[in-house]
Amino acid sequence: MSKRLLPLLLALGGTLAMAQAPRLDTVVEGLKTPWALAFLPGGQFLITERDGAMRTATPGDKPSAPIQGVPAVDAVGQGGLLDVQVDSDFARNRTIYFCYAEAGENKTNGTALARAKLSDDLKRLTDVKVIFRQQPKMASRNHFGCRIAEMPDGKLVLSLGERFSGMQSAQTLDNHLGKLVRVGKDGSVPADNPFVNTAGALPEIWSYGHRNSQGLTLDDKGRLWEHEHGPQGGDELNLIAPKLNYGWPVITYGENYGGGKIGDGLFAKAGMEQPIVKWVPSIAPSGLVRLKSAKYGPAWQGSFFIGSLKFGYLERVRLDADNRPVEQERLFPDAGRMRDVREGPDGLLYLVLEAHGRIVKVVPAGS
Repeated sequence: MSKRLLPLLLALGGTLAMAQAPRLDTVVEGLKTPWALAFLPGGQFLITERDGAMRTATPGDKPSAPIQGVPAVDAVGQGGLLDVQVDSDFARNRTIYFCYAEAGENKTNGTALARAKLSDDLKRLTDVKVIFRQQPKMASRNHFGCRIAEMPDGKLVLSLGERFSGMQSAQTLDNHLGKLVRVGKDGSVPADNPFVNTAGALPEIWSYGHRNSQGLTLDDKGRLWEHEHGPQGGDELNLIAPKLNYGWPVITYGENYGGGKIGDGLFAKAGMEQPIVKWVPSIAPSGLVRLKSAKYGPAWQGSFFIGSLKFGYLERVRLDADNRPVEQERLFPDAGRMRDVREGPDGLLYLVLEAHGRIVKVVPAGS
């Protein structure tokens, strides 16, 4: 082969490889600090912005004006209008669920979960009702958590941060700090919740010992997965089961900000769950989905996809049949601060880029 031809072929091969790689295409822009994304049956997106606006958008068009009827939001620090979910029977009942930071007395606040109906013209919320409030409210700007998952039985699970200053309360059951809670769609307490008959425990609690979770998703078996922020290191991906203790702040793979151990510096303790995946250093995870679609080929199908706020990339994690991590891959390293990750009805991945105010879709290789 000619010495002149070889570099040309190598360069061409690199160009073709890049062309065949998945890419990001912008589908909505012009948002202000977007936090969460849901999909409406008509092909529109339903989007929350942390400052308190909820909007719709059609791919390729500008976002709508703010939807009317959203309750007052305490948009301070990490708080604001956070996750949104569309009811599984939305086409019939027009119901959505959203969570947000709600102000209390004496400059306190806490995470609230509301239910509402979205009007046919997509311009307003009606029948707005708060169906759950985190107890107690605290004077804090941090760790509101706030992801929502609808379980296969129709119940709702909500992730709740421990508000940072309340981290020791993540280990006690007389509060909602550092917990996952499970409620009916009307806010009622399911009779089979694990602590319903436990003296002194709040009956909504599903699991405990969490720090600040901004990722919930279901797998194809209907199991619930959660990820949460560690302090300085120690982010976790967990398989959630009712009544279990996930350890924070007694056990952690992180350390105090600025250095130094947390508590006794334990990584493990009897009666406390170990993470399926841990990240040291932290990636600051936000958004979580387990991809069902085959649109990206067998390597990606069944993998977890997790946004990184800290590094601005999309992380792919594949587990084996025993839930051991066998592959981790960093994708789109220059995408930007990534707040939410969803699988759309079309089987494609959609990413919410917070700082850029955009929603992008992951286009399969060769498309």
